[in-house]
Amino acid sequence: MIQWSEEYRLGLHSIDEQHKYLFAIANKAYELLKNDLRLDKYDQILEILDELTDYTAVHFKEEEQYMANINYPKLLSHKVQHADFIEKISNIDLNKVDDDQDKYLLDLLDFFAEWLLNHILKTDRMYVPK
Repeated sequence: MIQWSEEYRLGLHSIDEQHKYLFAIANKAYELLKNDLRLDKYDQILEILDELTDYTAVHFKEEEQYMANINYPKLLSHKVQHADFIEKISNIDLNKVDDDQDKYLLDLLDFFAEWLLNHILKTDRMYVPK
């Protein structure tokens, strides 16, 4: 389970709330992984992926707009990281997802957790005024 904590707070209310929501999406995936009563999780995995894709597009757009407004010098490299994230999620082989749903959920959680932790704590923190 991936828990939001104050160490992830950037001090930008809207972006912090969006980051919290990304943690909530990750936790939906975790709860689905741990649900031993549901044998076929494919449709729920697709719902999580759709929500993640839709929400990150909104979040990334707002975050990039903020960086543009403050003339953040590393905006382009930050946008590339966002595009890489969206590409990774968009290029998921849904046949592989269906073949081993729990393994896929675990892989998704590993990827997403690493992204959230490293991106927020390192990359996003760089554009926050000190």
